[in-house]
Amino acid sequence: MVKSLEDTFPGLTRGGFSVTSPRNTKYNGIAWAAGDTNHWWWPIPDFKEIYWPPSGACTVSLAAFQDAFATLGYVECDCEDLEPGFEKVALFANDQGVPLHAARQLPGGRWTSKLGELEDIEHAWRDLEGTEYGSVAFVMKRSLEAGSHKEPSAEAGA
Repeated sequence: MVKSLEDTFPGLTRGGFSVTSPRNTKYNGIAWAAGDTNHWWWPIPDFKEIYWPPSGACTVSLAAFQDAFATLGYVECDCEDLEPGFEKVALFANDQGVPLHAARQLPGGRWTSKLGELEDIEHAWRDLEGTEYGSVAFVMKRSLEAGSHKEPSAEAGA
């Protein structure tokens, strides 16, 4: 039996959500938050299609994920509120501090996520928190002037 998104992420029933693109195995939620739909981002490559910023630490840790987003111009910030002129990402981790997911804030203030190999969705803040992705560990932001959704170089991870 296939579980519905609401069964996997009960918080989605609170804020409402919409599917914004179909299932895709080419990229994951970390890549989607980084603006990359050509790679599956993870710090420990186990096959050639995995990408991780070359200057990022290759460990599954909050610090490594923070460093990875820093390569795209993100800096840690103290709130998830919409700020004109900035784009934000939220990193989710379990109780042991293991990173599990990332979401990107949309211009209107809602959030977008790629759910592993499943769909991309638009959702309300914290609606994905729970047993699957843990809770928001930190939020980072970057200036829109710095260039949104910079694509990793073609040679990286290819």
